[in-house]
Order: sequence, then structure tokens, then C-alpha cells
Amino acid sequence: MLLLASVCALASVCALATGAAATAARAVSDADPYLWLSRTGSPAVNAWVARENARSRAELATGVPFERDRRQLVALLNAPDRIALGSLQRHWVLNFWQGPGHVRGLWRRTSIADYARGAQHWQTLLDVDALDRRTGHDWVWQGADCAPSLQRCLVSLSPGGGDAVVVREFSLRERRFVADGFSLPAAKSTAGYLDDDSVLVATDFGPGTLTASSYPRIVKLWRRGEPIGAAKTLLAGAPTDVDVSAQVFRGPDGNVALIERQPDFFRTDYYLLQRNARLLHLPLPEDAQVQGVTAGELIATLQKDWRRADGTIRRGSLIALPVLPYEDGRAAPGPLPVTVLYTPGPQETIDAVSAGRDAVFASIYHDVTGAIHAFRPPPTGTAGAAGAAPHAAWSDTTLPLPAGGSTTIVSTDDWTSDAYFLFEGFLQPPTLYAYDGVTVRALRSQPARFDAAHLAVHQYWARSADGTRVPYFFIGPTGATGPVPTILYGYGGFQLSLTPWYWEDAHRLLAAGSLWLARGGAVAVASIRGGGEFGPAWHEAALTVHRQRAFDDFEAVAADIEGRRLSTPAQLGILGASNGGLLVATAMAQRPELFGAVVCQRPLLDMLRYTHFGAGASWVAEYGDPADPRMAEYLRGYSPYENVRAGVAYPPVLFITESSDDRVTPVFARMMAAKMQAQEHRVLFAEDAEGGHGPGATHAEQARSWALVYVFLARELHLRPQAGQR
Repeated sequence: MLLLASVCALASVCALATGAAATAARAVSDADPYLWLSRTGSPAVNAWVARENARSRAELATGVPFERDRRQLVALLNAPDRIALGSLQRHWVLNFWQGPGHVRGLWRRTSIADYARGAQHWQTLLDVDALDRRTGHDWVWQGADCAPSLQRCLVSLSPGGGDAVVVREFSLRERRFVADGFSLPAAKSTAGYLDDDSVLVATDFGPGTLTASSYPRIVKLWRRGEPIGAAKTLLAGAPTDVDVSAQVFRGPDGNVALIERQPDFFRTDYYLLQRNARLLHLPLPEDAQVQGVTAGELIATLQKDWRRADGTIRRGSLIALPVLPYEDGRAAPGPLPVTVLYTPGPQETIDAVSAGRDAVFASIYHDVTGAIHAFRPPPTGTAGAAGAAPHAAWSDTTLPLPAGGSTTIVSTDDWTSDAYFLFEGFLQPPTLYAYDGVTVRALRSQPARFDAAHLAVHQYWARSADGTRVPYFFIGPTGATGPVPTILYGYGGFQLSLTPWYWEDAHRLLAAGSLWLARGGAVAVASIRGGGEFGPAWHEAALTVHRQRAFDDFEAVAADIEGRRLSTPAQLGILGASNGGLLVATAMAQRPELFGAVVCQRPLLDMLRYTHFGAGASWVAEYGDPADPRMAEYLRGYSPYENVRAGVAYPPVLFITESSDDRVTPVFARMMAAKMQAQEHRVLFAEDAEGGHGPGATHAEQARSWALVYVFLARELHLRPQAGQR
């Protein structure tokens, strides 16, 4: 059932949510008849949400198809043969696991040697279900940062699953929270150990200490035993910044602590915390993205060309530069000697980077399929002259993983040579690989969840409005004699890439193999501009005043699918979440004749108000600032909320959101649904209580949310499973 529950498990979280809504309501003073739905927590809004949930439940969740899909999804999510992906910490592997009997989850660990065996022997560190019973709260696990000694960790727990978390210190040896340890109330905090008795913390320190984007703007050094009010301020950003935070890279060569100030979403100033507790501004370009530290070398990627006196380093490059001499004050500030480890080609991108003790690992994609590269530094004392040219002493080895799918870096270790990688494809179940610095070996594979014998993956290219060729994957039945019901999925923002996955990802198209492909349907995944599939240039092509290119690309893919007779407008549904929700709603408003149904999850929709809600102010560098009259006019031109009209034949729409989402917030989905209903369009709306910016906090909640999606799409796109199909 879809029930509206209170999302305010703590008073401070309620204050965050209602305060942001009140500020937004004051800031936008027009006579919009649906703006009242921004008053999160009000009885009138609660009643409206409850009515809409009941209506969507009555239409979609009362029949056999819903219950069948829900049960199948729960079984898939709870399957005991899932791969337990772990984080390497010295000689341990840490994992968070949800399943029957542990719906909120277990935080646990085992040794690296035990993890390599067929059956692991896990030590439970924290049982979140038991914690809920003791405290009377429904906590959602959000991770942990452990001290260098691995004796204590800072555990983050969210009430409801939003970005605001409670931070508490936890003893691994005693397996309990430390009574007088470091502790922070609910806020959008970051906290990490500098050493066993010192923490770098960015949080809500009181009035005036948050940015307009609702994130901390002050980082302090907090020592054990002192009140947080006595903590030393290291850096205070401006209220107009997006965020100020800290991260610490640890390893046998020492700790490297960076304070990071983000003037906007894509620019960062990096400050090195020296041993005398002073900050040294690192002369890195603002677009650099620091990835870690290996053998005393700071590892980063570049989003723009870096023009230096010794040459130009091209955008997208992976670079290394010495940092330890600056950490202890041995080196004076000045130009940093830089080694270029890799520069991607025009159809490549460095999708992810992880710096281990002995090597830097990069997942590098060509035409949206990946490989893992291991870059090893030269032996100590053999480094050559500094400069922008590739350094011959760094080796580049492509590890022997399968080709044609996604290569994910699961974890690398700052203290050993160990690393874990995952390979998967649209039709290939995930396989976990272990690397010990010499040999790559498969540890375990997940069994297939559906019969892929009569399915195939093709990569096609569509031609966008400006002539750009845009790739997309099409996964469907090999024996189809005509068009089939198809789900087109896209994102197209923030340089995030959509690479092949095996469907068991609750934040993307979950279980499409079992619930859609196995029943005769097809799925298309569009690699449109705004994403990172071809590096920074692919992303920048759809920024701010060029946003229409992302929508043109997506619409071109839809038209190409229909032009190839793979599907028809009546059989083509579109699905997207977050920025992808903006994508599908805009495509619907601009080209409704292309689509038979729309699923819009936790979306951003009102582009003239988006900076007033949640973390919206942090996305100005992506979308542009509606406070600028010229930018507002451009945003008004595509904003789906401003452009839906009565009398237009839009496809039926299902909006899905979560009350506890403090990032995008449920406001946009509520207002859009109400507006379209008033215009007499076919609209359904479902809002769950938990999940934050995701589909539920438990497997049961995730299954319920996705079952609604599949029942809706099957009904609207006329998916008719053949005899023998489930």
C-alpha cells in the first residue's frame, strides 16, 4: 500500500523541510493556484497526497498484475545469491546488506581471505532493525567513515532516507555507539577523521552557517573531548557558494586532508591542510576533480583544457601531481609538476577513478562500453622531469576483464594491493573480480535472473536536430516480427553516464529483464548530451542555454526507434528520474505525439522556481539562474511546468516522488500533477514517505514503487505476454 507517513522523525529535519518551503513560498509571489502544494507537512497537502495515493492505488495496485510484479521484485531484491559488494579497509571487507529479517539492514565485515571463499562468515557490526526497535525511529543507513586505526567509525543515519543525516561515533571493537564520542544532530553534514582523535566537520553550526543551496559553508577541526562550539574554524565560504566540505585520503605514506570550497556545482577550490593546521591553496584549475592519493601523488581529472607554461593538458585527462612535500611544508607554493596518465579520445571518457596504495585504477569507456586501466607510479626516486607530456615511468595496463559491457570499480584499498571490480551487461549478470596487484580472478557471479537466449543488444545512432550523432542501446527480442512495446530511458545531465547494467539497480530501471524483456517487451537506453558518455565536451554541449540539445537528442532517439519500426508511438513509453524526470516531462510537452506513456520519478519540473526548493540553488551552473531575466526567458521556453496546456493530447503520465526527498523535494511532482489534472489530462501520482531521493528505503518499498511502474507501462503500452511468459 502507498501510505503517507510522517517524514519528520526528528524535529530538526521537520524544520529543514518546512523552513525551505516557507522561504520558497515567500520568494515566489505570483498567483499560481498550485503553489500551496509546496507547504510540506501541512494538513491540506497531506490530505491531497493521501487522496492521490488512494487513486493511483485503486487504478494500479489492486489487481493480479501488481501483486505478481511486487512479489517478483521483492524476491529479486532479497535473493540470497546476490553479490555482497564490499568496501576494502586494510585487511577487512565491509558490507551493508538488506534482506528478509533485516529490512533496514546489517552493517557487517569479514576478512579479505574469508570474502574470497564461496561462503563468507560475516561479523555483524550494526543491526539497523534492532536500532530502530531500541530508539523508536526508522533509520536509513547512509554510510560510515572509519578512523585510520579502524577502531572507530563515524556512522551516518538518515531519518527517512534524505540527505540530512545524524552522525554518531561507533566502536568496531565493542560494536556499539560511543557514549561520549563525536556526535552531530540531523543536518546535511560531512565528517571524517583526520586522525583517531580529530575530525574535520562541515555541518549546520547555527544561523548563517549554511549556503543558499542548504549545504554547510564552514569546515572546522574538532578534537576529541572539546565541545563543537570550541572547534577551530579552518575555512568559511560565502553564502552564495554551493558547499564547503573536507575529505581525508589515508594510507601508509600519511594522511592528505583537503578542504574543498565549491563556488558552483562544477568549480572547486582545493586547500591542503598542512601539519601546522594552516591551509595552502593548491594551484589547481577550478574544474579539476580530485580522485585520491597514490604514493604521495594527488590524482585528478580535468574538465577543461589546462593551459600551463610547459604546455596544455587536454580536458578529460587523468593527471598526477606531488602533494606530500606541500603537506609538511617542505615545498613552497608555486606551479605543480604534473604527469599526464591518460587523455581520452573523442569517443572515450574516464567514467570513474579510484586511487589505491600501489596503483590508480580508471574505468575508461569507448563508445559507452568499458575497460579497467591500472596506472602504476615509478619506483621511488626514478621520476623524470616534470611537465605536461605523458610520463614514461608510469605504466598503463589494461586488466583482463570481459569486453562489451560496464566495468565498475567496486573498491580499492589504501593499505594493500587489493581491488575489486564488477563486470556486467544488459544481458550478462554481474561478475565480481578480485585483483591482488598481479592477478585478476573471478570471485563469484550472480545467476541469471531471466532467459536471455532470445534477446539481443544493438547499439544504434540517431541524428539530432543539429546533426549530431547520438548513440543508444536497444535491447529486445531477436524474433520480433514487428514493433514491440518499448521503454526508452534517459538522463542527460551532470556528466553522468548511462552504461550497461543488469537491471538490479533500484535507482535505474529495476528488473526490466524479468518484468519487461522476458515478457516480450524492449528497452532502449539513450546516451544523450548532458551526460558524460563522451567526456566533458558531451556534458558541456547541453549546459544552460544549450539545454534544448539534450531534449532534441532524446526526441531524436525516440523518432529513430519508430523510424526503424522497432516500436510505434502508441507502444513507446519514456521513463526518467531526477534530471531524467525533467527530461521526459519536457519531451512529453514538446513532442507528445512520439510517446504512448510517461513515467516521471522524483522530477525537477518548474524551472522558474527550482532554485527556491531543496538543493536547487546548487544546480545553477547546470541549468542557469532564473533570477537572470534572459536566462529566465530561456528556461520558460522549455520548462515543462510552464508549457503543459489544456486541449493538447498528452500521453498518460505517472508521477512518483518521496516525501523525505530533501534534494529535489516532492513539490515539483505535486504541482505538475495537480496542474495537469486541472487541465483534464490523464495523470496518476504516487508519493511514498521514505527513500529520500530514491525509490524507498527498504526492498519492500522499492518493489512496491517499481511494481506501479510496470503495471502502468504494461497497461498503457499494451504489453501482452505470450503463452509461457510470466
